[in-house]
Amino acid sequence: MKKKIVLLSAIVGIAISTVSFKSDFFEIAKQIEIFTTMFKEINMNYVDETNPAELIETAINAMLDDLDPYTKYWNEQDVEASKIRNAGEYTGIGATVNTTKDKIVIVEPYKDYPTDKAGLKAGDEIIKIGDITVSDFKEDAGELLKGASGTTVDITYIRQGETKNTVLTREEIEVKAVPFYTLLDDNTAYIVLSKFNSKASSETIEALNDLKAKGADKVILDLRGNPGGLLSEAINVTNIFVPKGELITTTKSSIEKYNKEYFTKNKPIDTEIPLVVLVNGRSASASEIVSGGIQDLDRGVVIGARSFGKGLVQRPKKLTYGTQIKITISRYYTPSGRCIQALDYWNRDKNNEATRIREQDFKAFTTKNGRTVYDGGGIQPDIEMETSKYSNITNTLLGSEAIFNFATKYYYSHPNMTMDKFKFTDNDYQKFKEFVKNANIKYDTKTEKALKDAFEISRKEKLDQAVKKQYDALLATIKSTKEKDLDTYKKEISTLLQDEIIKRIAYREGLYTYYVKNNPEIKKSKEVLSDANTYQKILKG
Repeated sequence: MKKKIVLLSAIVGIAISTVSFKSDFFEIAKQIEIFTTMFKEINMNYVDETNPAELIETAINAMLDDLDPYTKYWNEQDVEASKIRNAGEYTGIGATVNTTKDKIVIVEPYKDYPTDKAGLKAGDEIIKIGDITVSDFKEDAGELLKGASGTTVDITYIRQGETKNTVLTREEIEVKAVPFYTLLDDNTAYIVLSKFNSKASSETIEALNDLKAKGADKVILDLRGNPGGLLSEAINVTNIFVPKGELITTTKSSIEKYNKEYFTKNKPIDTEIPLVVLVNGRSASASEIVSGGIQDLDRGVVIGARSFGKGLVQRPKKLTYGTQIKITISRYYTPSGRCIQALDYWNRDKNNEATRIREQDFKAFTTKNGRTVYDGGGIQPDIEMETSKYSNITNTLLGSEAIFNFATKYYYSHPNMTMDKFKFTDNDYQKFKEFVKNANIKYDTKTEKALKDAFEISRKEKLDQAVKKQYDALLATIKSTKEKDLDTYKKEISTLLQDEIIKRIAYREGLYTYYVKNNPEIKKSKEVLSDANTYQKILKG
């Protein structure tokens, strides 16, 4: 009980110290008091034993979920994980994993790191770590994989239905911000920037200088799939290509101290070299600051698909007992004044879903050279590529892990496959369609959701019987159309399947090597960069 009282006191103390800066102190204090008295009654009177820490964490997360997806409570482990992400170095197993309640799935092993050395592959399901069964472990089982460099751990895992064992030796892991760069055959520097950790700008500069020394006279900076990271590094990466003193982004908030302008501070590496920046729907946050800055300053051509649209700035704030809250403090704006944020979490629809600005409501802005660009969330490329876009069904397939799981099945059904033999055929795609059908993967289109909502309203107004026949006919039409989506979006789905399979055969390095010769966005970038007139025409509008 003492523990509970200490916890309650801590919550009240935090609340009062925070709300002292707010004008609505009484209302906040009133709600805090209601919560603490209710919490006390639950702990003293509930029929079963309760866990105060779990109850509080559940309450905190439920409250934050009502704000936006990026305002998060971090326990001690989350705080440490954030430090690791930003530093780019940690001790561990060298793999991307997905932790569920009963297993840990290897998503991607890093070449020549512990997971890879131990023989683990993407798709392997870890069910036991040492003597601990993952399904019996109530905390984050991923923590069991961490430990000092050089220490070992016994792993039990399932691969394609067969239970196997291995021993994994932990070691120091270096996470590269620039995992790949090379000089293309037309003297174009191709640089992949996969994250904005503390090494992002230094590794990009190192890659660019190396490739320039080898004769590079053009640059492709690939930010596709880059989820973002440090704001300071986004400014520094942009600074590589633009002069010192340029405004790159502005942050705006209802809190005055968070209204800031961010300018480049360093001497650039090259302000003249022709530049293409690649983005897609998974390029977010810092990636959008870089691509938006390059576009608004007319410093380079942006190619791909509209970026994700994460224009909300977070800052970690320390709480008690080593915990933190990562809280949204402001919004990003590009040099021209465009808001990057795509979804409005503060004006939700009747289903409590965040709303998106309609295309007809997009606002026009002008770049440094007077070109017209639009807001609406994310960065719209100067040249849009169909192969960069993700349709509704593609996102559903990714979310359901259908693409990941089919790639696993393909890999083990082609045990001797090498990159020089690999070709994803129409027959392979037909097998994928059968795989999806057997997996019974379902998704609702926006039209379908709206139609179901309308039918529910008709039911309440007792009009449902009158419209039932037309409703069923419309649903049947939509279903028929959805079944054709796998054919309609075959190209983009096949590309993702191909990418996932290549990573199984030749790791991520093999995927980038494949991109260099086959990727349509890179081919288009080379085409634009090789034609000075086209390049300048795009930038001058």
